[in-house]
Amino acid sequence: MSTDTDILIAGAGPTGLVLAIDLARRGIPHRIVDRSERGFPGSRGTGIQPRTLELFDDLGVLDAIMAGSGPVPAIQSWIGAERAESWKLAESADDSPAIPYPDTRMLPQWRTVEILCARLEELGGHVDFSTELTGFTQDPDGVTGTLRHADGTEETVRAQWLVAADGGRSEVRRTLGVPFTGEQIDPRPVLIADVLLEGPDRAEIDGGHWHMWQQAEDGLVALRPLEQVETVQVIAGFGDTGRDLDLDLDATPEAIGRLVSARTGLRLTVSEVRWASAYRARMAMAERFRSGRVLLAGDAAHVHSPAGGQGLNTSVQDAYNLGWKLEAVLRRGAPDALLDSYDAERTQIAAEVLGLSTRVHQADLGADGGGRWRRGKETHQLTLGYREGPLSRELRRDVAEDALRAGDRAPDAPCRDASGAPVRLFDVFRGPHFTLLDLTEGATALPELPGWIRTFRPLDADGHAKAAYGSGLFLVRPDGYVGLATDDARDVEAYVAMVAEA
Repeated sequence: MSTDTDILIAGAGPTGLVLAIDLARRGIPHRIVDRSERGFPGSRGTGIQPRTLELFDDLGVLDAIMAGSGPVPAIQSWIGAERAESWKLAESADDSPAIPYPDTRMLPQWRTVEILCARLEELGGHVDFSTELTGFTQDPDGVTGTLRHADGTEETVRAQWLVAADGGRSEVRRTLGVPFTGEQIDPRPVLIADVLLEGPDRAEIDGGHWHMWQQAEDGLVALRPLEQVETVQVIAGFGDTGRDLDLDLDATPEAIGRLVSARTGLRLTVSEVRWASAYRARMAMAERFRSGRVLLAGDAAHVHSPAGGQGLNTSVQDAYNLGWKLEAVLRRGAPDALLDSYDAERTQIAAEVLGLSTRVHQADLGADGGGRWRRGKETHQLTLGYREGPLSRELRRDVAEDALRAGDRAPDAPCRDASGAPVRLFDVFRGPHFTLLDLTEGATALPELPGWIRTFRPLDADGHAKAAYGSGLFLVRPDGYVGLATDDARDVEAYVAMVAEA
């Protein structure tokens, strides 16, 4: 059997699903395959940062994400069976009209995957589960992949581009031979599991806190009731760096129950283990995110320590960066060299975030004597951007040092449209189009622009848009970053020619 499509996506985790949703709303034919029978079953990747909430707003899943998630719980530290200090783990973003979602939300990854799958189906797409990409070749015109289905049958698929979102042990990356270099951050093994917790002291493990025994003799243990479900996430560290955890032995209900009981001093038992995994914290990044007709995204391109909640968020932003560029190449005649900007922009961001998550992890290591593990605003990903990227053009004169510039995240602002109706800039930006935001003085003559660019001149009586952006013309990319900032309308035409056929 042989089929054709524009984009083949290997891996249906959050990264692959975000890309598939973006392609579906653009009308780009694609296939997304995953070798599992259904989506990721565990809670890992629970923290959703403010910048990712903005992405989910644009893709039409924010309401479901907000309804299913909860705030970052306060830490309740324990010494044996006695409560000790309690403190707030995560800092909020600045209270500003420019930042509509100032707080990190917590949601098990399996639920995020369910929400994204449902949105993809709303848009007419679907995931081919129990379907594995077993091999591929590429040539100057595309990629030929071999898919194996659950019944053992094979299918040949021809695509113009292959996107590898197949995880930290990516077979696509290995086949390409792209170096994946990094280091182990912490040699101690960690067990993470989603369990049903019972016992006389079960009520002590309430849903308003993340309960931590940092000074337990055999290693830290943390218990967190998951949002709107009956399961509790267990995280347990082990001091023996030479020990390899065996899930068949160490992740049984009996084994985890003994561990929890011994380290907490509470009367607790584990009746069921829904999911379990083991890891040693490491950081690594691919040498490049593009190799010919193949693009790496998410964990296939970079893996993080879970500290600070950066991995999933950085991964879905990869997909968000890539979707509009694939459309530009496939539908608007842009040279495929535009995809080199994906590599340039996202390798820079990944390197920055890997450094951040590693610093947070190392700070955590210094806190195991009872210190506070505080996540600051730097983890929100709102200040990450592409100022030095190949698609950023800051052409205004005399811009203040602390002003927004091309390459920065495009802020939100409440304002009014031409009819006087209230509107948010994020409402204007929402969708697969570019937006030309006109904040010039007086009536500026604008060039005739293609239909994939919408022009908006806000009525800004309260000055929120001006406060966020300053003066000028701002061409906002579909992924919510300012591509061009200028005072001269002629610069807009030149920028358009860079991202589409002249």
